[in-house]
Amino acid sequence: MKERNYRNGELPDLDQQLESLPDESGHRDQKKKEQGKSRTRRPDGEPKRKAARSSQRDGQGRQKEAQAERSGASKKKEKRMTNKELTRVTYIFVTLFLVLMGYLVYFNVVKSKEVVNSTYNIRQDLLADRVLRGSITDKNGEVLAQTVTNDDGSETREYPDGEVFAHVVGYAAKGKSGLESSQNFNLLTSNAFFLEKLANEFKDQKNTGDTVVTTLDANLQNAAYNALGDNKGAVVVMEPSTGKILAMVSKPSFDPNNVSENWDALNNDENSSLLNRATLGQYTPGSTFKLVTTLAFMRQNPDYNNYSFECNGEFSQNGATIHCYNSTAHGEENLTDSVANSCNSSFSNIGLQLDKAEWRKTAKQMLFNSKLPGDVKYNESSFRLKTDAGDADTMMTAIGQGETQVSPYHMAMIVSAIANGGKLMKPYLVDKITNYAGTTVKKYMPESCKELMTSSEAAQLTEYMKAVVDYGTGAALSGASYTVAGKTGTAEVSEDGNTVHSWFVGFSNVDNPELAISVCVEDADTATITGVSVAKQVFDSYYNN
Repeated sequence: MKERNYRNGELPDLDQQLESLPDESGHRDQKKKEQGKSRTRRPDGEPKRKAARSSQRDGQGRQKEAQAERSGASKKKEKRMTNKELTRVTYIFVTLFLVLMGYLVYFNVVKSKEVVNSTYNIRQDLLADRVLRGSITDKNGEVLAQTVTNDDGSETREYPDGEVFAHVVGYAAKGKSGLESSQNFNLLTSNAFFLEKLANEFKDQKNTGDTVVTTLDANLQNAAYNALGDNKGAVVVMEPSTGKILAMVSKPSFDPNNVSENWDALNNDENSSLLNRATLGQYTPGSTFKLVTTLAFMRQNPDYNNYSFECNGEFSQNGATIHCYNSTAHGEENLTDSVANSCNSSFSNIGLQLDKAEWRKTAKQMLFNSKLPGDVKYNESSFRLKTDAGDADTMMTAIGQGETQVSPYHMAMIVSAIANGGKLMKPYLVDKITNYAGTTVKKYMPESCKELMTSSEAAQLTEYMKAVVDYGTGAALSGASYTVAGKTGTAEVSEDGNTVHSWFVGFSNVDNPELAISVCVEDADTATITGVSVAKQVFDSYYNN
């Protein structure tokens, strides 16, 4: 651009020049508009590509969303799986905890006493080092076992009655048996006054163990022991309303004072003197089992009062013949007469009419093939008649022969239940635990165990058992100052029938039963001793002395 020189007074009019210049801003605006129009004008394919890109972006978005959903579902599934596994583990641990707690409760309630009293429990030896073994007495305080300290400081366990209580009280040398075993922990526990125990600790003296007061009645025990004489056998006497065991005798017996000296001889004794026949003996029940057969017949035949049978002294069926005692013909009998006369012919006939499965069920309810209640050691009684048994086995079983086996202890329970309106009370031997000064530490109360039969069934059986004494095979017990209901039994245990066990089971003071008794005399010479004669001596000692 060329420069111009102006002279003074020749300056141009600037305003006019500015007005003559083109409008640059408008030019710029117009240019922007043209550029904007040029940008909006695209080739024909551009909108399609834009739509495709938009569709692609949408597809990719949906795919990402689907992937996100799948990822979320997978995480939720994994979370659910984890929760299930945690739940299973929790259930397992809770179950194990409950099982453990249940076993601890079971152990403390059921097994702890057995473990504590086990001869393998060395804790007992530690207790014996600090405690003088306590005494065992009968219900009236008569001492049955006690420990005496000799001048040289040694201790001797004494049994004042010798053989009379040998099996039920037991021994504490060469191991332990009877109450000496089952009550071992109580006998070696001292609940003496704590100041006295503290003083004994300082003086290095033993504390005196607690006293076990039993339910046994020394008078009844001696009567039962004497009644058996020199015969083998057993007697059990119970109080039906409570379950208290008042007497338990087994013969032959032994002297617990001399167990250590005679240990080898006692273990090799062919008469098994150490065996408590009352609870461990297994005997053919003979006609005492007719009580069970009668109950089964009553349950299967509601019209049992209409039963009738003509006895001519024997009964035959399919080549098998059963004879009544001495082949006595009893003539026409109803069910009461059949029980009273202990008629083998009638009961053979009854047995053949019974449904064997139901008969087995009744025997089971009467505790055959079952555990027996109580804390004494025992053998289970057995009822082995099969549902497909032949007529001979069926008839033999009905009269108490065959393979049926029972203990005197078990039969005592059965008649106790009958005497107690069908309800069996749990048998027990310990009335209470006291400290040596006589203060009661623990008292044992009667417990209802099981209803063996209904009260109406028990009442009906009682009527049958009364007939046994009134005019039947137990008539030797009638006419006394007390009343008796019972059932006799003569079990043949040799092929020739000459060797028999003589039984009696029953209860006294029928309207308000006081004593239930079970007697079994092994290999009895029935001309001189029977179950009835033994029971009578026991009853007489109770009511007449």
